[in-house]
Amino acid sequence: MSSASLLSNFSSSPSVTGTIETMPTRTVVFSSQKGGSGKTTLCGQLAVQAELSGLGPVALIDTDPQGSLSDWWNSRGAQSPMFVQTTVERLYETLEELRQIGIKLIFIDTQPTVTDTIREIIRYADMVVIPTRPSPHDLRAVGPTVDLVEQCNKPMVFAINCATRRAKLTGDVAVALSQHGTVAPVTVHNRIDFATSMINGKSVMELNPESKSAEEIQSLWGYLAERLHRLERDEGYQTYQTTVENPQIVSRETICDKNPTENQMESSQFKVRNARESDPQPTGFGRRQVSTFGRRKSDDFGLDSAEADHI
Repeated sequence: MSSASLLSNFSSSPSVTGTIETMPTRTVVFSSQKGGSGKTTLCGQLAVQAELSGLGPVALIDTDPQGSLSDWWNSRGAQSPMFVQTTVERLYETLEELRQIGIKLIFIDTQPTVTDTIREIIRYADMVVIPTRPSPHDLRAVGPTVDLVEQCNKPMVFAINCATRRAKLTGDVAVALSQHGTVAPVTVHNRIDFATSMINGKSVMELNPESKSAEEIQSLWGYLAERLHRLERDEGYQTYQTTVENPQIVSRETICDKNPTENQMESSQFKVRNARESDPQPTGFGRRQVSTFGRRKSDDFGLDSAEADHI
């Protein structure tokens, strides 16, 4: 099924549309052990699309010390999606307060590693999205992340990202991933406008809503939103609500630091960032002068900029 057909089916489905209004607050965690998989890009792009589709308000949380999502948001000069500054130690309290003020979707970006910290974040997810580039290295690195998600009994979706158009490897990776979990039927391809939009603090939907990139993000979000709605009917998975209500699943002491550091928030309120409407950062990279998406040159899979312009 094409991306356009998938989006059309999602948008026109009366059962899904009827569920949108009653869907409880959901938390989506973007996690991958492999650096350069495009977690931050997908997190930001999908958050904007969720707002545009009317499923907001959406809140963003950046738990990656590199702060790429935070830098992107600083460049936007817009209040939506909302950006929330908190700590992993206070994540439970932050999620509870966001639910109380009516936030419908919470997107959490994580650092590219597999640690106890990532496990604690995944415990509070309603769904885990695992961005995966179609490469042997990404395929080999996906195992530890899958193990964490399965230990927490959370639904997960592999999102094939930064793919080269018409490459046989993309299909091979999709087949391999399908042996371990659900693969989103929408592939996001490697295009220059993704990098351009992230540099400018925007999304591809905002810069060029008629582009192929925008169509892919819209279709991918349509699929993920449908999966989130189905959580109401799926049996066996632990949603956020069942996690916090069942003391055998997670103990508050496992996520609350008994010896908080001076950087940990003392009050019960999280901090909502205000958009900078003046003095914008033209590079979009904030204080850090890093390469776009933190990728290494070798991660481009032989696709140079001239080829990418024609995708």
